[in-house]
Amino acid sequence: MGGRLESRYQYSASIVYNNFAWPLNPTKKQIQAVEIASQEVLDARSQFPAAALSDLYDPNSMPSNLLKAHQKLDKAVDAAYSKTTFKTEAARVAFLFELYQQYVGNAGKGSK
Repeated sequence: MGGRLESRYQYSASIVYNNFAWPLNPTKKQIQAVEIASQEVLDARSQFPAAALSDLYDPNSMPSNLLKAHQKLDKAVDAAYSKTTFKTEAARVAFLFELYQQYVGNAGKGSK
């Protein structure tokens, strides 16, 4: 769930990840790689406690350790989908929307 208050975005911590189109059968190793890389992103962000997310994620001034942590997380997530790399972020998003459509389509078939 997400929304906006004025110009700020808000996300529900307990729901956002539940809606992520995760692979159907990830291995324990793939799950662990994503968990470790996710923690590295959080650790990198925690090095800048006074910085707003808009500052941390400004493409012109993003801290290099945070960028590297996100790149590592992207690789771990891509590997969980058996994709070594996506050529662009748009290709990654398109893939996730297609996967979501498959999940939604399959959900309806199981209930009949």
